[in-house]
Formats: sequence, structure tokens, C-alpha cells
Amino acid sequence: MHELATRLFPICRSLTGEGVRETLAILQEHLPALSLHEVPSGTAVFDWTVPDEWNIRAAYVEGPTGDRVIDFSDSNLHVVSYSMPIDIELPLEELQRHLHSIPELPDAIPYVTSYYHPTWGFCLSNNVRNSLPAGTYRAVIDSTLAPGHLTYGELIIPGESTDEVFVSTYVCHPSMANNELSGPVVAVALAQWVASLPHRRYTYRFVFAPETIGALTYASRNLSTLKLNVRHAINLTCIGDDGDYSYLASRLGNTESDRIARHVLSSRSPAVEYSFLERGSDERQYCAPGIDLPMISLMRTKYARFPEYHTSLDDLSFVTPTGLQGGYDMVREFVRIVESNIHFRTTVLGEPQLGRRGLYHTILPREIEDIVRLRTDVLAYSDGDHSLLDISDLLKVPLETVVELARELAEHGLLQEQDCTVKES
Repeated sequence: MHELATRLFPICRSLTGEGVRETLAILQEHLPALSLHEVPSGTAVFDWTVPDEWNIRAAYVEGPTGDRVIDFSDSNLHVVSYSMPIDIELPLEELQRHLHSIPELPDAIPYVTSYYHPTWGFCLSNNVRNSLPAGTYRAVIDSTLAPGHLTYGELIIPGESTDEVFVSTYVCHPSMANNELSGPVVAVALAQWVASLPHRRYTYRFVFAPETIGALTYASRNLSTLKLNVRHAINLTCIGDDGDYSYLASRLGNTESDRIARHVLSSRSPAVEYSFLERGSDERQYCAPGIDLPMISLMRTKYARFPEYHTSLDDLSFVTPTGLQGGYDMVREFVRIVESNIHFRTTVLGEPQLGRRGLYHTILPREIEDIVRLRTDVLAYSDGDHSLLDISDLLKVPLETVVELARELAEHGLLQEQDCTVKES
């Protein structure tokens, strides 16, 4: 995962353009079944419109002596995303109105965008900004902003059911490792693992799209299918550092995805739960009224909660192999629980006779008595309404133990799996 992030890091991505296509083409090398889709500029997507396509070739600022004090080739964060093409000379006082820096982080280059308001600008460290001498500067941005396309990637991994687990992440930020690349590289690894499973109860839908406008575009083009099929939904973002394990709840916070996420975080430390009121990524779109997908976000340190956020300090040293591994393990555990969290119903009335099935013993050492008791407890709550996770929480017994006992009881014909496909809202 870290090697893939390293390869993707230099690419200049934005809402649209060749950087997004190049990124998706590299992901396609790892996920050959990933299909790419292009949506023309001007397409209406709910209350929004797909913007013109932006591409940039070069940009720089020359100082009074002709030396380049800012150069896009040094960092693609140096240019405000979606900046208009310019080639002008202006005094430092006027140039300052188009410069962005962070006094509190004097060595960091900030990430700044102006997607829907035509303008231009440069970003630089506050130390460099303070060192600029008075005089005349030349600012050049060799970019294009013209009708084109928004590009996204989609991967469907079929399962035994048309019920779906939807995994969303975004591919629209330039060189930032946690805020941009951790989500896609973890999603790639997760998709490879899901595809390797010998059996899948669910179908899995992976989407790699620009944040906000990409999610709106995807939802508008697939809304009826998503509302019909999606049972669990995860947004992956900021999932590669070594800090917190974080989960942001769905809009109402009461879906099965929420319960599974809380269970997954209960065994991790430090773990933080955030309300939907603290949202800031694509859960905003997929949980919106009328779309109503049961989407949560799984993260390490939440976006905007680490000082490196949206700056050049969010680099490949901040995102680590161990951080990515921890994030991947968290998401994989979520999927494992989704796959095993079955609703069972007992097949007999009253308490079944366990003895004739070899599930009860006449001589009861304590450890055997405990297992027999657990079998009867699992049977007692297998009413079709309680999932195995519900039973695990109620009995305060590890989920793995409840799953093992339920499978044993099902093999003896005492439990029957229920079709619980009514979508949660």
C-alpha cells in the first residue's frame, strides 16, 4: 500500500483532468476489472453541474531578479487548484492578494482550491513569503479550463446475493498522503482481498471518484440501484497515519453499519467516535435525505484533526506502512463481521433436545457445561430478529464464538438462516 501511495504521490489531481485519469489508470493495473466512466462538463447532477475540466502544465512566479521564487514543478500544491491561465507582471503588494500561506505552520505549503469561483493564486510556506523582496514579479500559470469530463472508477465484485456493501473513496487531491492517497490504496487492498474470498454473501461495489462533485455525480447516475441494493456503506478517508482509529456515524447513527463499526473500534485504542454533525467527506452526499444510504466513515486520525491536514506536511512520512496496515485491518474486520453477521431462526418449538444430536453431555465438567449453556443461549435469541452480533453483545461473548456455535447448530438443523434484506433507513 505504501509503495502504491509513493507512486501516486507526485500526480497533480483535481476534480477533473488528466491527473485523475492517470491515477485511475494506475489503480486499474492493480484492479483490472475497474471500469472508468466519463461524465461531460455541464451535466446536471442533482442541484450541481459537472464543471469544466482543468489541466495544468506549468506555473511559476519570478522575482525582481528573474529567479523563480515559486515553481509548480517543485510541488503541485504551489498552485490554487482550478486557477485560470495567466501571464502578468505585478508589484509584490498586488501579488500578495493572490498568495496563501499558514503563519502557524511556517514551513508548510497549504492546499487551496477555487473550484467554482474563477480566480488564480499561488501557495507557499510562510517563511518564503516573508522573505520576498519588494519589486515587480511575473506570475505565470499555464493551465486550461474548458469543457471536458469528470472521470470516476467503479468495480463490482459479485457475491451470492445482490445485496451490496458499498465502499467509496476519492481521487481528487494533489500530493497529500493521508487526506488523499490512504483511502484509495486501502480500498485497492481491500478489493483484492474481497475478490480472493472463496465465498461472499454480499456483492461489493467500490467507487473511486472526486470528492463531493464525484459522489454527487455517481449517486445521481446510480441512485435507484444504490437505494435498492446497498445494505452497508463505508467511506474511506485519512486512514493511513499512526494516530486514532476513528469512525463517523451515519446520519441517524442507528444502522447495522454503525453497530458493526462501534464493535470494531471497541477493540482498538485510541478509538474515537464522531457524530454525523461532524461530517466533512462524501458521507455528506450518500447519507443525504432522499439518498439515505447507511454510510459511515472509517478513518485513522479524522480529517481536519491533525495539523498536517491540507498541507505539504501530509506526506509519505506522515502516512506509514504500519498506519496503513492498521487502517486496512480495521476495514477488513468490518467486512468479516458483515459477512458473518447472519440472522438465524430456530427450527423447533421449545428447547430442542441436544443430547440426541451429541450437543449435550450427561457428565458435565464446568467447561462443557458452559458450552452447553452458550448453545442454549444462542438458540434462545435466534428468533430471526437478532443478528449474531446482537447475540454476541447481549451475551457478552466474542462474536467469533457465537458464529462458531451458530454454524454448529445450523449443521445439526436447529437453526435456519433468515433473509433480512429489508433496507435500513
